[in-house]
Amino acid sequence: MTPTAELLIPEVEELVRSQRFGELREALHAVHPADVADVVTGLEPRDAAVCFRFLQRDDAAAVFSYLSPEAQEHLITQLGNEEASRVIEAMTPDDRVHLLDEVPEDVCQRLVASLSPESRKVTQAILGYPPRSVGRLMTPDYVRLRPDWSVAEALDHIRRYGRDAETINVVYVIDNEGRLIDDMRLRSLLLAPPGARIEDLMNRSFVTLRGDQPQQDAVSLMARYDRNALPVVDSRGALIGIVTSDDVADVAQEEATEDIQKLGGVAALSEPYMQAGHLEMFKKRGVWLAALFIGQTITIIVLGGFQKQLDKAAVLVMFLPLVISCGGNSGSQAATLVTRALGLGEVTPRDWWRIVRKELVSGLLLGGTLALLGWLCVEFFTLIGHARAEDARHPQWAQWLAISVAGSIFSVVLWGILLGSTLPLVMRRVGIDPATASSPMVATLMDASGTLIYLGMAILILTGVLV
Repeated sequence: MTPTAELLIPEVEELVRSQRFGELREALHAVHPADVADVVTGLEPRDAAVCFRFLQRDDAAAVFSYLSPEAQEHLITQLGNEEASRVIEAMTPDDRVHLLDEVPEDVCQRLVASLSPESRKVTQAILGYPPRSVGRLMTPDYVRLRPDWSVAEALDHIRRYGRDAETINVVYVIDNEGRLIDDMRLRSLLLAPPGARIEDLMNRSFVTLRGDQPQQDAVSLMARYDRNALPVVDSRGALIGIVTSDDVADVAQEEATEDIQKLGGVAALSEPYMQAGHLEMFKKRGVWLAALFIGQTITIIVLGGFQKQLDKAAVLVMFLPLVISCGGNSGSQAATLVTRALGLGEVTPRDWWRIVRKELVSGLLLGGTLALLGWLCVEFFTLIGHARAEDARHPQWAQWLAISVAGSIFSVVLWGILLGSTLPLVMRRVGIDPATASSPMVATLMDASGTLIYLGMAILILTGVLV
């Protein structure tokens, strides 16, 4: 909650309880809708409903769009269908659809039925697109121009109809059949001579989206071409809506949140962290933890296969966590970097050889550095007597152990980086979200494989020395 909202809540509570609703309306009109939404959320349900009823119509619609889905549903219950319908009617179509996506189906049906015929037609058209498609984001509120108009006529049209548009920073030129033929920044119109024709100012260079495209495409295109709005066209090229930067920013935040949660070994939450129930948290986290638990049993099998050697040289166990952690950490780093690069469109699975070459060089440098540190670590602990081998068969056993640990670290780091960098590419190739190649998964795979590499190399080097 913002400091502004925290300061306002006691004042709003006093105005509601003393029934000074005129002062309440004026006080909240000057506050940003996002802060008013925090105030409404911080009030008792009954006070929140009273406060919301006395907001100006446009303010109420804006504030409602900033509320969480849970708060919206509670407020709808408090307001009743008729008053809730008036608020929802005043919302922009894209915000209205976002709300209807979140509320229960029976509530959604009642609210859609209560809308005016025109609003219901627009809302149902947007709801007809698949979830997470561009069509669910678009709004039909934009300014259309004709190519044969003069600049003066276009500016008069913008003054007349721009008030209801989602944005007027960009306007759209269409032909007689509604097909998009150009988009223009308002700046170019303001700086052009009043008598110039729109078609003389057009460059016919524009980027479009289709309603059935994934919302992630809108995020990528808007970032690539530095636009604050993108037109949405149908198969005939007819303009059917626009997508604006505020909606795309919400999608980008949701996508980033999902990826970060998956990278942490958690299935993506369907609601904000503080609103997620204990049962949902258990399901989202427990499945992954159980899968990783089963994966760790491979490490037990590997250790069991080397039990006799470990009984003869227990000192090997002391450096086992050091070796496998180096592999898990380096692999997790590589997986995170490649997954993010895939998400940003910087690389594709076809770039696998370039990625492997790049990571191979990194692996050689990192592995060499960590191997040197591992060598020094073994020398230090044997020097102070913390690492001992009572049954050593060679007087220089400590040096041979240091060679074994250093070589294992070098090999494990190199293998971990190659595994972490290629696993996301393979998953993207087979149609699985590469974020699933999360740090816990890579670490689990590296525990088993790193243990195998370490103990295998130890037996190879230390036979006749310690084992």
